[in-house]
Amino acid sequence: METWVRFSAQSQAKERVFRAAQYACALVGDALRRNGAGSGVLDGLRQLEAHLSLGRKLLRLGNSAEALEAAKRAIHLSDMVLRFCITLGHLNRAMYFACDNVLWAGKAGLVPTVDQEKWSQRSFRYYLFALIVNLSRDAYEIRILMEREAGGKRAKGGENGRLLQADNGLQQLGLRLQVQLRLLLHVLRSNPPLLLDVVKNTCDLFIPLDKLGLYKTSPGFVGLCGLTSSILSILTILHPWLKLKP
Repeated sequence: METWVRFSAQSQAKERVFRAAQYACALVGDALRRNGAGSGVLDGLRQLEAHLSLGRKLLRLGNSAEALEAAKRAIHLSDMVLRFCITLGHLNRAMYFACDNVLWAGKAGLVPTVDQEKWSQRSFRYYLFALIVNLSRDAYEIRILMEREAGGKRAKGGENGRLLQADNGLQQLGLRLQVQLRLLLHVLRSNPPLLLDVVKNTCDLFIPLDKLGLYKTSPGFVGLCGLTSSILSILTILHPWLKLKP
C-alpha cells in the first residue's frame, strides 16, 4: 500500500492542474453563454470539461489508499478534537474517492451498468461531510489561537480598560465584537496555512451544496469557487509550508 500511496502523491499535482482547467472551462463557458456565444463553442467547452473530469478520476484512483493511511496516522494525535476531526475527514475522503472510482469504471465502460446519478450523489455527500469536518477543524484551530492571543493581551491589560470605560451594555457588546474581529483578523493574517485552508474549504463547500441541490448557485459561481480552491491547492503543493499541519 505504501508504494501505491507514493505513486498517488506524484499524481496529485497533475490532478490539481486538471481540476483548475476543468473549473476554468465551467467559468468561461458560463460567461460565454451569458454573452450569447454559439452552441458549437459551448458544446466544445462542455466536452473539454467532461474529458478533464474523466482524466481527474483516473489520476485519483489511488487516493482512497492515501486517505486511509492519513486516517491511520491521525488516530495517534494527542489533541482529542483534532484527532476526531482529521480522522473523520480522511475517512469521508476515502469513501468519496471510492465512489469516484466506481464512477470512473462506469464512464470508462468497464462497468457499464453503474448508475451514474446515484453514485455521483453518494460521492458528493461524502465530499460534503469531509468539508464540514475540515471547516470544523479550522474553526477549532482559530478558537484555540484566538484564546491564546486574548490571554496574552489580558496579561498586558490591553483591552480591559476600554471595556470598563463603556457606558452601557450595548457599547460593551460593540467593543467586544470589535476586539473579537480584530483578534480573528490578526490570527488569520499571522497564520497563512490556516487562512488558505479556510478559504479553500469554504470555496469547495459550494460545489457539493450545488450538486446535491441543497444550495443552488450558477455554473459560473461553482466554476469560480472550484478554480480558486484549485489554485490554492496548487500553491500548497508548490510551497509545502502553506499546507495546514497536522
